[in-house]
Amino acid sequence: MEIQDYLKILKGRWVIIAITVLVAVLGALGVSLLTKPLYQSTAKMFVSATGGSTVGEAYQNNLFSQQRVASYSELVTGEALAERVLDVLPLDLTPTELADKVEANSTPDTVLFDITATDASPAIARDIANAMAAELVTQVRDLETPADGGTPAAGVKIVQLAGESGTPVSPKTLRNLAIGAGLGLLLGIAIAVLRDRLDNTVKDRRDIEAVFGKTQVGSIPFDKRRAEHPAIEFHDAGQSSSAEAFRELRTNLQFLAVDNPPRVVVVTSAIPSEGKSTTAVNLALALAEAGHHVALVEGDLRRPRISKYLGVLGSVGLSTVLAGQAELNDVMQPTKYEGLEVMASGQLPPNPSELLGSEASRTLMDQLRRRFDYVIVDGAPLLPVTDSAVLTTHTDGALIVTRHGHTKTQELDRAIKNLEAIGARVLGVVMAMTPTRKGDAYSYSYNYAADLDRPRVGIPPTPAPTPRTAVKKVPGKKWPETERKQPLRP
Repeated sequence: MEIQDYLKILKGRWVIIAITVLVAVLGALGVSLLTKPLYQSTAKMFVSATGGSTVGEAYQNNLFSQQRVASYSELVTGEALAERVLDVLPLDLTPTELADKVEANSTPDTVLFDITATDASPAIARDIANAMAAELVTQVRDLETPADGGTPAAGVKIVQLAGESGTPVSPKTLRNLAIGAGLGLLLGIAIAVLRDRLDNTVKDRRDIEAVFGKTQVGSIPFDKRRAEHPAIEFHDAGQSSSAEAFRELRTNLQFLAVDNPPRVVVVTSAIPSEGKSTTAVNLALALAEAGHHVALVEGDLRRPRISKYLGVLGSVGLSTVLAGQAELNDVMQPTKYEGLEVMASGQLPPNPSELLGSEASRTLMDQLRRRFDYVIVDGAPLLPVTDSAVLTTHTDGALIVTRHGHTKTQELDRAIKNLEAIGARVLGVVMAMTPTRKGDAYSYSYNYAADLDRPRVGIPPTPAPTPRTAVKKVPGKKWPETERKQPLRP
């Protein structure tokens, strides 16, 4: 991985990092608030050796005193001195517990050292430090006095008594928060990178083209409005990102094979909830917007959605024709969108795969091909059932819709192999619900419109092509052959 890959991971998963840092900071704050405050008091001691009238003797005594500092510091933390302190200072502690509250620190190359006591009460910490200092003076005098009662070789004095501290030494809240933030940041980055490495969902054009060898023919940005209004009003949408994405998909579909572009297309997905029905509806609308006569077929005979999205009658349609209970002319329903007719699913049959793979299904697709410029079929997902796979063999191919960051690579791979195993053609992959964050390498937006206030000079107007209007169904009417075989519009 290069540095750009790591930066992309941090940018794409900043929420994980932020949450981890927040949790770590809150944890550090909680620990600080729950920790009982501790106070410290310190008494300063001085070690001296007796004698030394000359300069040489004074120097030797000073070295002797420095050596005694380490020994006296060890006495401070011993249980013997703690027992002496407990005799004069009534505390509900054992000698071991009292010794754990005291520490001695010396300054190198000096005859000074500190006795520091720590306790939850600043007054008790002060009393312990001073009692330790006083008893140490007595203990050292007893230890350094010869057995015959002579002058002690060395002694220790109190230079400064301990005072009562007003500021706790623990917990250090700011330090704990800083440590928590630092650890949370490192942990968040590690989690983000690990999750990205373990994430096997399809998120990138490179995943589709390099791993599966298929072309990404469209990228549909996430638009929360599609949840309530799946069909885009192209005449109102203008240059919106969603409308432009489906126009680009329409163009790419037409140029998949310039001489013989696919006209009967199944729109399917590997698993449910990938956005295939919304893609099928808006692809059909984009084709109709370009002046084509388009049929939208509700080919999902298990969980149909097209009828609901476009507000057409769903009780008669594809299953009715395949069962031989109606003719094509009887089930095609016009819509409010010019150039678009819909064939609903009809009654849901118990055997959708058999119906869609039948010869009647192939004949119906041929009839739709002759009558319409484009036929868009919303098929069922490929992995749960085989409906779309067998139906695709009767068409020009399938567009597989995959949802950004949702479809797993193995799911898309199985879906493609299921189609190729029966000789069906995979036209390409459409990435749906892609993020539209600013600066994304594969997203853009623009607003390119004519300046109506500026007059055009020297450019004659070009007449717009006359779109083919949807033919309303008339009961009992037979479609003339000349009407069925009209040439395709560009």
